[in-house]
Amino acid sequence: MRWWLAACAFSLPPLAGAQAQISDSGPAPAAAVSHKGVFHPATVTLPNGLQVVVIEDHIAPVVTEMVWYKVGAADEVKGKSGIAHFLEHLMFKGTDKIKPGEFSKIVAANGGNDNAFTSWDYTAYFQSIAKDRLPVIMEMEADRMQNLRLSDAVVNPERNVILAERRQTLESVPAARLNEQVNAAFYLNNPYHIPIIGWRSEMEQLTTADAMAWYNKWYGPNNAVLVVSGDVTLAEVQSLAEKFFGPIPRKDIPARNRPVDPPDTSERRVILRDAQVSQPVTLKLFPAPNYHTAEGNEAYALEVGVQILGGDSASRLYNRLVVEKRIASGVATGYSQDSVDPGAFEIYASPAAKIDIAALESAVDAELDDIRAHGVTQAEVDSAKTRLTQDAMLQRDSVAGPANVLGEELAIGRTIDDVEEWPDRINAVTLEQVNAALKKILSQLPTTGELLPEHGTVGTDAPAMMSPASAGGPIR
Repeated sequence: MRWWLAACAFSLPPLAGAQAQISDSGPAPAAAVSHKGVFHPATVTLPNGLQVVVIEDHIAPVVTEMVWYKVGAADEVKGKSGIAHFLEHLMFKGTDKIKPGEFSKIVAANGGNDNAFTSWDYTAYFQSIAKDRLPVIMEMEADRMQNLRLSDAVVNPERNVILAERRQTLESVPAARLNEQVNAAFYLNNPYHIPIIGWRSEMEQLTTADAMAWYNKWYGPNNAVLVVSGDVTLAEVQSLAEKFFGPIPRKDIPARNRPVDPPDTSERRVILRDAQVSQPVTLKLFPAPNYHTAEGNEAYALEVGVQILGGDSASRLYNRLVVEKRIASGVATGYSQDSVDPGAFEIYASPAAKIDIAALESAVDAELDDIRAHGVTQAEVDSAKTRLTQDAMLQRDSVAGPANVLGEELAIGRTIDDVEEWPDRINAVTLEQVNAALKKILSQLPTTGELLPEHGTVGTDAPAMMSPASAGGPIR
């Protein structure tokens, strides 16, 4: 479980309103309530297929509303990369009721803020606002689910915006460019090898027709999850959802049939040199199963393992390479367990001052050899499980955190029970399972990336320029 709050603070243009349409008839199903776990959410599914999830938090009269669509950049058709993210921008460009530029202005005028982000597997929109303003933003969100209106006059300028975004956040940032190239090498056939923002040559060709085709294909109530967290009850949210979202008819949503990567048979290496780089970085990506594809407790064991190796300053690699040997200035690990398709187990490191990148890579390999041969200890497993579950509990202290965690998991095909039972499943992981999972993953051929100065390969006193969070997280 990735217990993080996406902080893609943005204030794009506009939209809302609603031309009601008749939905499938029939009585509303009874609500299902979870009585154990972390967030204790309640959920109900409307007749048109929209799942509604409510997490009560009555500390303050505020709410966060999120709508998660089960579609992202990895669902794009060949030659149209970037359309998922482009439509995320265009969803603020108006309906019959809301003019371009008005959506975020209305949210702000009502004392709230809004946001949106796109990943490979989902696209999400949210607003945080006072409780009594929830009907306003829910009506607007329902309106743009069915009544988006686009024209070349608003689409073409926004295409220039996303091209500028690619230039500013990716093409001008060496670490981001390396991640793009490493992903392209790591995923041979799976669409995760295409950047979420898209390839520039294809982004330049995206049209109004492309955007509307994507919207009409994927944006429907039966391909979405509405999550509301805060000072509300299920009865209150369900009543509003039935009023605003209920009339929207279901759509025939296509299945997510994605290409599968073949087995790795060769080690791959990507090297990027750039005059902007002052601090070298090396990274290794190993193919790894996720919640959907792992056997038994393997994914949970890898979550514990990634915390042990490089989750924080108490981790093994940090202590061995940074504190004891002083060969690294920083070490981090990552694991893409929260994805529709299998992902990567990642290791990042930056050399200490005057340390050659090759020496650092040898030191990292030596540590991985030791883990493959001797494993980790029971004390490390116990400590990692404690830190992981404590971090999970901290998500309950915000209004937006629970909505983000639950929304992401439901958008990738997991269930509320998967979220609520996560601490128990982590605590059930054994030392033997962690060692077996780490040995299996780390015995594979990695894809290695190196970010180097234009001249030279040694570390400096500059801060590290990359972390796992930069390797494919959601973008605005």
